[in-house]
Amino acid sequence: MWIADQWKDYEILDASQGEKLERWGSYILVRPDPQVIWNTEKSDPRWKKKNGHYHRSSKGGGEWEFFRLPEQWPVHYRGLTFMLKPFSFKHTGLFPEQAVNWDWMSEQIRAAHRPVKVLNLFAYTGGATLSCAAAGASVTHVDASKGMVNWAKENARLSGLGEAPIRYLVDDCVKFTEREIRRGNRYDAIVMDPPSYVRGPKGEIWKIEDAVYPLICLCRQLLSDHPLFFLVNSYTTGLQPAVLTYMISAALTGLHGHTESSEIGIPVASTGLVLPCGASGRWQSE
Repeated sequence: MWIADQWKDYEILDASQGEKLERWGSYILVRPDPQVIWNTEKSDPRWKKKNGHYHRSSKGGGEWEFFRLPEQWPVHYRGLTFMLKPFSFKHTGLFPEQAVNWDWMSEQIRAAHRPVKVLNLFAYTGGATLSCAAAGASVTHVDASKGMVNWAKENARLSGLGEAPIRYLVDDCVKFTEREIRRGNRYDAIVMDPPSYVRGPKGEIWKIEDAVYPLICLCRQLLSDHPLFFLVNSYTTGLQPAVLTYMISAALTGLHGHTESSEIGIPVASTGLVLPCGASGRWQSE
């Protein structure tokens, strides 16, 4: 398992009964997590001193309950700054487990000793974008949500990367990829963090099990003559690491490199064990 254990502003304090107790900077949140199926004693006193609690509804969705929590606040990771804002369906605007991938991508870019162009699809609030830009890459950041793209721009400004070579685009990731192929644009590295399921504005359905492999194959056509890496994230339990390895290897056949995949996770302070938080597949050049 690849473990995001370099955080100072974030930690999972405890996990039990379908929930995790988290510290985000100076604030304590309780959020549901479907992986937490054990029922251990909630001995940490901070379970009762939380600043925010997301309550799941038996009918689907849920709602936040706040206790002395600001509307937004910053957290930091290796010189980057991210503004947090609790919003719909338990999210805060950041997936801290992805830090293990941010570090890996930064290492690849710095070790390349050449200009690197990165395409970040389903780019959300910019964690991968900012990590790559801080390492010296130029980045094309694509997300279908205008709000998320604006949020990423704010994170870039807070991180001192407001003038970095980042191109922000509000667009459908598949349609953008198809247009980039027609335009003849190429990238040295591609990152994608696709949703498990989403319905588009015209009723289109994205289901990762059906749509991700065709998109990986499309993105293969966008890779430069000397690609550096290709990263695919999944939060869908059906897409095990071995499935990610097979998909990426099959789509990128003929390139000189190797693929490996693993679960990603974050340590739980109360037990020293690791909470799994999805999986990632990585191809890198030889």
